[in-house]
Amino acid sequence: MRIGAMVGSFRLGFRGGVEKAAELGIEGIQAMATTDSELAAEDMTKEKIRETLDIVKSNGLVFSALCGDFGTGFSDPEQNKWLIDKSKRILDLSLELGCGIVTTHIGTVPEEECEKKEIMRAACRELALYGDSVGASFAVETGPEKGWLLADFLDSLGAEGVRVNFDPANLVMCVDDRPEEALKYLGKYVVHTHAKDGIMLQKKVDEAIKINANALQLDEDAKKHAQMIEMGEKFIELPLGQGDVDFDIYLPALHDTGFDGFLTIEREVGDDPVADISMAVGFLREKLAKFGF
Repeated sequence: MRIGAMVGSFRLGFRGGVEKAAELGIEGIQAMATTDSELAAEDMTKEKIRETLDIVKSNGLVFSALCGDFGTGFSDPEQNKWLIDKSKRILDLSLELGCGIVTTHIGTVPEEECEKKEIMRAACRELALYGDSVGASFAVETGPEKGWLLADFLDSLGAEGVRVNFDPANLVMCVDDRPEEALKYLGKYVVHTHAKDGIMLQKKVDEAIKINANALQLDEDAKKHAQMIEMGEKFIELPLGQGDVDFDIYLPALHDTGFDGFLTIEREVGDDPVADISMAVGFLREKLAKFGF
């Protein structure tokens, strides 16, 4: 497995993020390619593609994936008309940049069969067939639903071009699903991962209540979490090793699926992202060395 990073997580612009990643010994970067991003697919002329590849290659890196998430999901048939077309253009760009993977969110897959689910299925089937036709993959990010449900949905597409960007933190933060359990269903689909950690706030408060038997006697962390819940927060992202992703269990389970790609660090919060990413690199190197991956 190799260590990557979301170039935007550095908050240094594309070139600055690439240079900082190289300085930290990171091997690959993932970049946004949606509208208004530095690598917006519609703005990537042949010359700009060459310039972008020169920046990345001259720093000894490669693209691990592009991000094509427009923040909308695929449940609106009218919206899907332009969204699918833009997504295809980003997948084309990913091939020109040498990775052939575009990560995205498709929305929350309903458990029951319904009109929304069929709309999402039709959109994802079209994307999957396109991915198959060009030899590349759209990678759905885990988290909005449990692993078994996403796997069941992907199984129903009848094509292989939509696969999985496995984010273990999203699973523990959003749906209380253990990454190692989700991999039992999703392992065959994983083509890219995000290295991230975090906690589900309500779960932490409930655990503290069980321990103390009296909510009035909660420790300071639990009180803080309860206050955050009252403010509408459901989870918090934390530096690697400080949340509920057990990397000593997760990484071997990921390895057992046959995955040997990128663990791409994503840090969406925090006052010092460079320091957090540097710490994450050290954390992952230690774990990979420990297990011989």
